Amino acid sequence: MTLIAVATLGGTISMAPSSGSGGAVPRFGAAELLDGVGDLPFEVRAETLAAIGSASMDFATLLRCRDWGLAQEADGFVVVQGTDTLEETAYFLDLCWPSEIPVVVTGAMRNAGLLSPDGPANLRNALTIAADPRARGRGAMVTLNDDVHAARWVRKAHSSHLEAFSSAPAGPLGMVVEQAVHWFHPSPPRPPVLSGDDFGGLVPVVESGLDDSGAVLELVAADPRVRGVVLAATGVGHVSGGAADVVERLVARLPVVVASRTGAGPTLRSTYGFRGSESSLIALGATMAGWLDARKARILLHTLLATHADRAAIEREFRLRGDLD
Repeated sequence: MTLIAVATLGGTISMAPSSGSGGAVPRFGAAELLDGVGDLPFEVRAETLAAIGSASMDFATLLRCRDWGLAQEADGFVVVQGTDTLEETAYFLDLCWPSEIPVVVTGAMRNAGLLSPDGPANLRNALTIAADPRARGRGAMVTLNDDVHAARWVRKAHSSHLEAFSSAPAGPLGMVVEQAVHWFHPSPPRPPVLSGDDFGGLVPVVESGLDDSGAVLELVAADPRVRGVVLAATGVGHVSGGAADVVERLVARLPVVVASRTGAGPTLRSTYGFRGSESSLIALGATMAGWLDARKARILLHTLLATHADRAAIEREFRLRGDLD
């Protein structure tokens, strides 16, 4: 019989108002969450691994979650957590999941104390996707509001709507209708899995903008704990001349990855040539994130640094995972 492993980590889906503060707090573990999904045509093995808001998620928890999922030797793996950092969790698992078994990450936008909470339906859909044989080899995916998203593309694009998650410009992988998965796109080949456990240190994201001299970037990067920096640049990967001067100094001692702050569309490579343009930053030694936004670029860079990747490997991996060609 098909076996689906479920790891719950907390988040809105596990929350209800407390009698003290009145605000929602984690109250439900794996058993209580599964009670709400109805009868299932497969076996489920579930465990509560954490009970936190996803703003408190960390690499140590995610590594423990991954290792628990692998140890179950199941046919599918569902991870339940809060939506605030759900896209980052999904992308991290996509990078480091060494199995053809699908991973489906889900949560909820409405806690159990609100009208029409969406958690039970999202969890039921996640189980359905994980049990679908056609999900094998697709890596990590996200499902909320009946949509199925690839971890590489999914993004939380609204703070509170039920339709908070989108995959622009690629679109969803599929949709769950009448408890069956309708796939819209085939599964592309997965890049090699990354495996590392040295997640110490910091990989901050610094956003560029109007009247940016580069001083904030320089101040952040001066912290000795910083191992690399992701620069959320304007437009297609542009910063001011002053910020470009800072990048030129920083690349001598740590990797600088440039993503677009827009959240949609790639960084370019050769369209503009002024000081601080994409071609200028490349010439200085920065790595372009391509289609990866700053959040995903941070996860990839930190994971690569956890494997002790050198500059050449970092550049190669961002070209492989950030570009479409």
